[in-house]
Amino acid sequence: MNTLSYKTRSINKESAEREWVVIDAADAIVGRLATQAAFMLRGKHKPTYTPHSECGDHVIIVNAEKVKFTGNKMEEKEYIRHTGYPGGQRFITAGKVLKKKPLFIVEHAIKGMLPKNRLGRALFRNLHVYEGNEHPHQAQQPKEININTTK
Repeated sequence: MNTLSYKTRSINKESAEREWVVIDAADAIVGRLATQAAFMLRGKHKPTYTPHSECGDHVIIVNAEKVKFTGNKMEEKEYIRHTGYPGGQRFITAGKVLKKKPLFIVEHAIKGMLPKNRLGRALFRNLHVYEGNEHPHQAQQPKEININTTK
């Protein structure tokens, strides 16, 4: 028996085989879309997944303005920010945010599912979110992914 065939490979950023994938967010539920995108950004769908390295794919999300929420979240879910001054806490509903900044909802959901360290910030740079159906990454020949059929 060859013992070297059982050696665990640790993939680093340079040796990772990274792809470009496109996810259509039209009529997708925000949380389910975000979990699939974070999973692919992290590289957990690959057999060469290494927790401490950037080995995931580049994810392009199109039609971000057409995402949906389940239940009454469009009116009841609130995003909170603070101005930095005393009493400066501000609330805005998800419906208003979707009209004002549709990219923020998708990016905020995915960023919350990534690690809170320099690896998470590096992985977030591999996310590209666009409002419409067009994106400027055709040269990378991205692969179309259907999140409803991907497990």
